[in-house]
Amino acid sequence: MFGFGTKMSQVFSSRWKAVTWGLGIMLTAYCTVPSPEQTEQQQAQAAQASAAHKSPWAKN
Repeated sequence: MFGFGTKMSQVFSSRWKAVTWGLGIMLTAYCTVPSPEQTEQQQAQAAQASAAHKSPWAKN
Protein backbone atom coordinates (compact mmCIF):
# COMPACT_ATOMS: atom_id res chain seq x y z
CA MET A 1 0.00 0.00 0.00
CA PHE A 2 2.60 2.59 1.07
CA GLY A 3 5.69 0.67 0.01
CA PHE A 4 7.08 -0.21 3.44
CA GLY A 5 6.60 -3.12 5.82
CA THR A 6 5.34 -6.59 5.09
CA LYS A 7 2.67 -7.24 2.48
CA MET A 8 -0.55 -8.51 4.03
CA SER A 9 -0.60 -11.48 1.65
CA GLN A 10 2.73 -12.66 3.07
CA VAL A 11 2.17 -11.95 6.77
CA PHE A 12 0.70 -15.35 7.56
CA SER A 13 2.77 -17.42 5.15
CA SER A 14 4.59 -18.89 8.16
CA ARG A 15 3.97 -19.09 11.89
CA TRP A 16 7.00 -17.00 12.76
CA LYS A 17 5.94 -14.18 10.47
CA ALA A 18 2.50 -14.25 12.07
CA VAL A 19 4.00 -14.19 15.58
CA THR A 20 6.32 -11.33 14.65
CA TRP A 21 3.44 -9.33 13.17
CA GLY A 22 1.27 -9.97 16.23
CA LEU A 23 4.05 -8.91 18.61
CA GLY A 24 4.49 -5.71 16.64
CA ILE A 25 0.79 -4.92 17.03
CA MET A 26 0.89 -5.69 20.76
CA LEU A 27 4.01 -3.58 21.26
CA THR A 28 2.39 -0.65 19.46
CA ALA A 29 -0.68 -0.88 21.70
CA TYR A 30 1.46 -1.20 24.85
CA CYS A 31 3.53 1.87 23.97
CA THR A 32 0.64 4.14 23.00
CA VAL A 33 -1.96 3.57 25.75
CA PRO A 34 -1.15 5.47 28.99
CA SER A 35 -1.42 3.79 32.37
CA PRO A 36 -4.37 4.72 34.62
CA GLU A 37 -2.01 6.29 37.19
CA GLN A 38 -0.46 8.51 34.55
CA THR A 39 -3.89 9.63 33.35
CA GLU A 40 -5.07 10.44 36.89
CA GLN A 41 -1.86 12.36 37.58
CA GLN A 42 -2.25 14.44 34.43
CA GLN A 43 -5.88 15.23 35.29
CA ALA A 44 -4.86 16.33 38.80
CA GLN A 45 -2.14 18.59 37.40
CA ALA A 46 -4.58 20.13 34.93
CA ALA A 47 -7.10 20.77 37.72
CA GLN A 48 -4.46 22.50 39.85
CA ALA A 49 -3.31 24.62 36.94
CA SER A 50 -6.83 25.75 36.08
CA ALA A 51 -7.71 26.45 39.74
CA ALA A 52 -4.62 28.62 40.24
CA HIS A 53 -5.25 30.70 37.12
CA LYS A 54 -7.14 33.94 37.53
CA SER A 55 -8.23 35.88 34.50
CA PRO A 56 -7.07 39.51 34.43
CA TRP A 57 -10.40 40.36 32.73
CA ALA A 58 -12.57 38.82 35.46
CA LYS A 59 -14.64 41.13 37.65
CA ASN A 60 -13.52 41.26 41.27
